[in-house]
Amino acid sequence: MPDPLPGTPVTPPVAAPRAKKRPKELAVIDQSGCTGCEVCIEFCPVDCILTVPGPDFDQHKKLVEIDLEVCIGCKLCVKYCPWETIEMIASADALSVAARWTQRSVLPQAEWIRDASGIEVVASGPLPLPGAKPG
Repeated sequence: MPDPLPGTPVTPPVAAPRAKKRPKELAVIDQSGCTGCEVCIEFCPVDCILTVPGPDFDQHKKLVEIDLEVCIGCKLCVKYCPWETIEMIASADALSVAARWTQRSVLPQAEWIRDASGIEVVASGPLPLPGAKPG
């Protein structure tokens, strides 16, 4: 490649984007044991744990779920879940396990949700803040 003319800006070559490397394990919530206490949410460093409202947005019937596309496998949610309902699952198996353990989801576009049966997709939300007036 010839040298650029004097005064011509030189642009460095652009590297190809690197594919995101999946963690060895991902956190999966067994929603049958989830109380919706949200303790896990406080410790998640990447905000991948989402609140799933209960029927008619009932504050006392909510659950949480993990967006497996965002999870980095840090294990903090497992460590701090007071109900021991979150487990680390090998990445290769996490999507199928999550499909079996999920009862309600707010991730309708996730491939593992679309391909699973028996999961109630909550199309509206989010939950109102505690003490907020409906409206």
